[in-house]
Amino acid sequence: MVKKRNYMVTHHLKGRDIVDERVLEVMGKVLRHKFVLERYYEKAYEDHPLPISHGQTISQPYIVALMTQLLELKGG
Repeated sequence: MVKKRNYMVTHHLKGRDIVDERVLEVMGKVLRHKFVLERYYEKAYEDHPLPISHGQTISQPYIVALMTQLLELKGG
């Protein structure tokens, strides 16, 4: 899954307007496949929402990164 995470960061995030290095770093570390149903593990790092359960979805990686970047968090 490391290759899939790296691809996600490089193509779906850096390739767009995600420029905060802290956001890019953490997005490359989060194990998204742990938050989706097992049958979606292989799709966890693709840039679209996925079902998690009870009619809910996990947001696509770009949206998560964008919202985090827009918070303009300070600190370590």
